[in-house]
Amino acid sequence: MKIGFNMFLWTGHVTEEHHPIMAALKEQGYDGVQIPVLEGDPSHYSSLKKTLDDMGLECTALTIIPEVEMNPLSDNPDSRQKGLDYLKWSLDCTAALGADQLCGPLHQPLGYFSGTGPTEKEVDHAVKFHRQVGDYAQSAGITVNMEAINRFECYFVNTMADLCAYLTKVNHPAISGMYDTFHANLEEKHVTDCIGPSAQWINHVHISENDRGTPGKGHIDWTSVFRELKSVGYNGWFTIEAFSRALPQLAAATMIWRDLSPSLDEVWKDGFTLIRNGWDTA
Repeated sequence: MKIGFNMFLWTGHVTEEHHPIMAALKEQGYDGVQIPVLEGDPSHYSSLKKTLDDMGLECTALTIIPEVEMNPLSDNPDSRQKGLDYLKWSLDCTAALGADQLCGPLHQPLGYFSGTGPTEKEVDHAVKFHRQVGDYAQSAGITVNMEAINRFECYFVNTMADLCAYLTKVNHPAISGMYDTFHANLEEKHVTDCIGPSAQWINHVHISENDRGTPGKGHIDWTSVFRELKSVGYNGWFTIEAFSRALPQLAAATMIWRDLSPSLDEVWKDGFTLIRNGWDTA
């Protein structure tokens, strides 16, 4: 297994000013970082790759659908094309990073609601969309890991069962899934009940406390989480995803109105210990 940290805690665009943070994560023992891909161009991410290589850090990438005008579910073909162009750009940046995984809620813009659940037409649009994304990702040697997001942030894929059913429809070797403890805590009957039935689609794990603060300082049953993941043979990335008010746009989309931890240092220091000890004893 590998332990990573999502740089969203500090920024949506990693630059030279964040190099000391990444160096501190490496010293703590992290295997890698998850790099937000929201702006810039491949040359920026190629330069960042060199920095990470010099530090001895691996990486994965993460993005979101940033605008309603890029909605993969839209009846408007121009909107779907804009979404496809955006994810192709994201994949180009991911390839420049040297990462082989692009993660996130890549099925609809966060905070957008139609007023009903997903329609058959929306599912059809999305399946065609993600097969195109999959073809582009596969040509770059990247796997796209789609994330089930709670019903207060989106309406298309909320539970792990939703995600698995959708990925089965897409049926593309470069389109897989991920498990996030924060969203599972909200949407599943128990945070770990969904792991066994979803095992074939779990290609990445987000470690996130029930309030999105410091892992281990809330009520997530971490002993069960690590035990269940180990029992199904998962041995991939455990990436801590915690949030602060550093990114106003993301804070608004994820409803972060207050500080969730006494300090940002506590999040990555205590979070690392939680994963390392939890996995070793599972």
